[in-house]
Amino acid sequence: MKEFAGRYTTAWCSKDAASVAAFYSPNGSLRVNDGTPAVGHDAITGVAQGFMTDFPDMKVLMDDLLILDGRLIYRWTLEGTNTGTGGTGNQVRLSGFEEWQIGSDGLIAESHVISTAPNTSVN
Repeated sequence: MKEFAGRYTTAWCSKDAASVAAFYSPNGSLRVNDGTPAVGHDAITGVAQGFMTDFPDMKVLMDDLLILDGRLIYRWTLEGTNTGTGGTGNQVRLSGFEEWQIGSDGLIAESHVISTAPNTSVN
């Protein structure tokens, strides 16, 4: 699973939103914080594209992959500059994690993303 998580990290850094969605089961879901889950490859591609648009220089780092109570916890850090449409121009560094359920197809069936407040912001 660490190799899978490493390839997932690379997909987030690729600027190719569909490559992120390819890690999800066809009816997989991605929920960011308390938002409505994005279900299916098209919706997940849209979520990933939103981040890639807002942070065109985005870099995602894999901090760790843990197993906790039968769930995989993918810990990450996102670094980038918010220069997308209407962006602030601020550099940000966010940390968070995704709680994954893996489907029988070996792909992510469900992911719940929890991000923390930015731990750095530079004008």
